[in-house]
Amino acid sequence: MGPASAVHPEGMLLSRLAQVSREVAATAARSRKVALLAELFREAEAEDVPIVIPYLAGRLPQGRIGVGWKVLGRAVAPAEEPSLSVREVDARFGELGTVAGAGSQAERARIVGELMGAATEDEQRFLRGLLTGEVRQGALDALAVEGLALATGVEPADARRAVMLAGSLQTVAEALLAEGPGALERFRLTVGRPVQPMLAHSASSVAEAAAKLGACAVEEKLDGIRVQVHRDGDTVRVHTRTLDDITGRLPEVTAAALALRGERFILDGEVISFDAAGRPRSFQETAGRVGSRTDVARAAGEVPVSPVFFDALSVDGRDLLDLPFAERHAELARLVPEPMRVRRTVAGGPDDVPEAERFLADTLARGHEGVVVKALDAPYSAGRRGASWLKVKPVHTLDLVVLAAEWGHGRRTGKLSNLHLGARAADGTFAMLGKTFKGMTDAMLAWQTERLGELAVGDDGWVVRVRPELVVEIAYDGLQRSTRYPAGVTLRFARVVRYREDKRPEEADTVEALLAAHPEVTP
Repeated sequence: MGPASAVHPEGMLLSRLAQVSREVAATAARSRKVALLAELFREAEAEDVPIVIPYLAGRLPQGRIGVGWKVLGRAVAPAEEPSLSVREVDARFGELGTVAGAGSQAERARIVGELMGAATEDEQRFLRGLLTGEVRQGALDALAVEGLALATGVEPADARRAVMLAGSLQTVAEALLAEGPGALERFRLTVGRPVQPMLAHSASSVAEAAAKLGACAVEEKLDGIRVQVHRDGDTVRVHTRTLDDITGRLPEVTAAALALRGERFILDGEVISFDAAGRPRSFQETAGRVGSRTDVARAAGEVPVSPVFFDALSVDGRDLLDLPFAERHAELARLVPEPMRVRRTVAGGPDDVPEAERFLADTLARGHEGVVVKALDAPYSAGRRGASWLKVKPVHTLDLVVLAAEWGHGRRTGKLSNLHLGARAADGTFAMLGKTFKGMTDAMLAWQTERLGELAVGDDGWVVRVRPELVVEIAYDGLQRSTRYPAGVTLRFARVVRYREDKRPEEADTVEALLAAHPEVTP
């Protein structure tokens, strides 16, 4: 057990977790981050792990729990001394997730008020960041694996592979903290147990990607839902990128898997829905279908989905993860007919780049979002954003106006961070399209804090409203429908490119033009 400050009858104190989160965010040295996390794991009990790990990365195990800005914006006097355990906080968040019906807003406000009243000022900042998503540290899981290895005396590579095959850092951490290094023996690639998918970095062009990777495959990048399909005889399981089991929602995927030649396999791919003309429907339509749990037969009739596979992780009981991609794809081609495999071309060297660029142009013309360029000699790095997969797709940009900004947390404490973004509406006002705190350098954070402070018209301690005068260039991956915003749409994966002080607010992009550019999601 760790120092007395971390001891609590119900496990680790929230104050300790908030302290480590803040310190990890504030240091640039990877070795120091890992050491801080290792120290935290040494103090943690196995029962704390399913809460501590998601909280460190800025995630809630419960997902969305219905707490909005009205509730969080209310000032509550902080406690003077820390007393909350992470398990107590998790239990209160669980309560919030069950609140529904008449009076739910008041009940949420009551629970949040009690929780904030029991939290110190530092803990309040951490809790607000958790609930708004600004604590997020996407790269922290990789550091946490190294910290876990250091804390438990196992090799980092062995811990990474166990996490990859377990599909969950929490599962491996609980086992290691409870049982010691011997627990790693149980984590092997198993049909029926999903593993975290391999992810891709970005490249600006096919030529750049091919130059980095050498001999490579250039494959369509479908704007669908990532799935991992497991078959063991007559049993099929379908899992999402986050390892949720969605088998019951996609009977056509089960049927497709049962029609394949193999009896025992794990395949990686996407499900996507096509319209009558054979063009992909919008991402939101596919996502809506995959998310539908009621009247599955009717949903399948209205929005049928098709599986499209691009990798094989296991075939006939043989673990393929460490094989080169060229060999894994040969196994895939042996098992899956061409219409059910992602379209691709192979580039052996610089002379093939023009053909690969034509393939990209053709892919875009067919309505897909780009390509993924994959090194033919690379293994499958499950659970990691490997440098051997590079996605190439057009980047959409907009000039939008900053409507407000939120005070940051962690390493952004004291800085205005999360921007509220607006486009020009037909009535001359600005319609909010979403928020972003991504793409900002430390210098940009400092500059925008000062500049937005000059434009401020209100500050409730959480959100600073500003005069709509500052134009910012925003990159985004697409639109999706949203009832939360007045235009009926919101930006997908918005991030800041640069500020455009050379542009006036009246030169910002309009809602009308944005919707015209994305007819597939017109509300």
